Amino acid sequence: MSFKLYKDEELQEPFERIDAERARTMVDEGAQLIDVREPDEWEDFHAPQAKHVPLQTFLNNPGQYVAPGDSVVFVCARGHRSAVAAEMASAVGLERAYNLEGGMNDWRERGYPVE
Repeated sequence: MSFKLYKDEELQEPFERIDAERARTMVDEGAQLIDVREPDEWEDFHAPQAKHVPLQTFLNNPGQYVAPGDSVVFVCARGHRSAVAAEMASAVGLERAYNLEGGMNDWRERGYPVE
């Protein structure tokens, strides 16, 4: 997605927005899946491959969870908090940051595995 700053100027997001189908394929092929939801949301259900790092924890020290060469899909419930995490990850040098649009709700609605 791009944003207009001025009439003829666009700013690209530093991460890519993807759907659940692409996210699942990427995770199956080795990308990390980081779930930034709160603990109660995580306990309700989560993808079996996911690593749980609540958003505030991630924002406090993103370099602890991602490295520049990683490929990471961020997920929350709908895709808003995970976009914040993807933005921060990009800011600390992650070049392959992805936001799962529709979040875990879309993942589960598609029948993908959850625990």
